[in-house]
Amino acid sequence: MSRTAIIAGAGRLPAALAAALEAPLVCALDGFAPEGLAVDQMFRVERLVPFLHALEDAGVTRVVFAGAVQRPRLDPSLFDPGTAQMVPRLLAAMQAGDDATLREVIAIFEEAGFAVVGAQDVAPDLVPGPGVLCGAPSAADERDAARAAAIVAALGAVDVGQGAVVAQGLCLAVETLPGTDAMLDWVAQTARRPDPAGARGVFYKAPKPGQDRRIDLPTLGPATLARAHAAGLAGIAFEAGGVILLDRAAMVAEAARLGLFLWAREP
Repeated sequence: MSRTAIIAGAGRLPAALAAALEAPLVCALDGFAPEGLAVDQMFRVERLVPFLHALEDAGVTRVVFAGAVQRPRLDPSLFDPGTAQMVPRLLAAMQAGDDATLREVIAIFEEAGFAVVGAQDVAPDLVPGPGVLCGAPSAADERDAARAAAIVAALGAVDVGQGAVVAQGLCLAVETLPGTDAMLDWVAQTARRPDPAGARGVFYKAPKPGQDRRIDLPTLGPATLARAHAAGLAGIAFEAGGVILLDRAAMVAEAARLGLFLWAREP
């Protein structure tokens, strides 16, 4: 029987994907267990080849990556001979950036005979198409979203981040290594608009240009709404078809309660 493995990281996305699959094999990188989901098998990067063999033995034919991970510290004493041979290509990819690392990981799984699919292939309802889900962006908000989209595209081209905050045409913050929460918290504590009575600003999120969308799609959840509200923003815009929305119904309801717009914007 064909089976799908979820290569899970931290957060709620793996559980959302598991709910859309029949009897998935849930695997997690050691130290990055998913939220609300039992793990069938833990693994380490240093033992990647035995892990791939274990997937094959379990009848897995395709894998989907979901959840947040950070680059683990590698213990040279744990490498098996097969995985040790992969170290040069993995290290070279890591030095080239996150996108290169993820592409190399996909290549390794494909070379082992597994089909790699994206979260949008497993659970398409998690990735909204174009349209305003809640509220009504103003003309000023639309201009700020367009400006933020251009900034995110420029950041992504050099593998920096997937988000930016723009208000009144000015970039208040960009997403870097600390992530979305840290960026929005910084805006809440520090950023000032040129005109206090003017447009409040927009948080925009999108994949990086040229990114392989089978892995590391940006994700938004209810906690992001709370931080955007605390930052004084008018709403959140994101690339239609390119961002995972965790618990859409709850997010729409919370956005309405907070008075924020939620907009899946055409690229």
